[in-house]
Amino acid sequence: MAKDDLFRDPETRIDEFDFGPRTAAVFDDMLERSVPFYAEIQRMLGEIAADFAVPGTRLYDLGCSTGTTLLRLDPVVPAEVTFVGVDASPDMLDKARAKLAAHGFRRPHQLICQNLEQGVAVTDASVVILCLTLQFVRPLHRDRLISGIAAGIRSNGCLLLVEKILGQDSTFNRLFVKYYYEFKKRQGYSELEIARKREALENVLIPYHFEENRELLLRNGFRACEVFFRWYNFCGMLAIK
Repeated sequence: MAKDDLFRDPETRIDEFDFGPRTAAVFDDMLERSVPFYAEIQRMLGEIAADFAVPGTRLYDLGCSTGTTLLRLDPVVPAEVTFVGVDASPDMLDKARAKLAAHGFRRPHQLICQNLEQGVAVTDASVVILCLTLQFVRPLHRDRLISGIAAGIRSNGCLLLVEKILGQDSTFNRLFVKYYYEFKKRQGYSELEIARKREALENVLIPYHFEENRELLLRNGFRACEVFFRWYNFCGMLAIK
């Protein structure tokens, strides 16, 4: 696994964060070192998805990046469920195809290159996953995206949403961000790398407060919503149609 050193060189110009070839090459390491309890979140996604996935339906991973979640879910979700991975980055999808092939992935599946801000056709789904994806969708497009997802999910199906979130109070927000940066330092990132990445993400990753995400889900087709994971400014939510 290639190590994430995208923001190590102080002489490199800081551009807006993107999901191009340089990011795709190190993305697996970036996630493991940047997302608290990433492996446990993946395990929990599989555990919950296994309870909601219905044979003969589809499971969508929207923002599937390099295919990690699809691989983690494969052993626990019924074999008769078709997996659909969607991502806007051709480079991420190339990595996903290579990873799936290397693991002998035999389940019926599709990998689709599609920008979620332009909408996505979700049909006959029992499970949809948005893992650290919605935060990269411009707020203007989020209601339409969630509404479209809900329309394509069967009754009693679910949406699994994992996001960075803002604290309701500025004091909590400041503390949680501080604790998160301390976590990143423990994973080997320098203060320079953390600061440079924060600058690159400033206008790209736009988090909501927890209540904003909850209201977004409930007004767009989901009848119930509950938290299944929380670590400071990271939150996993289960919404049921």
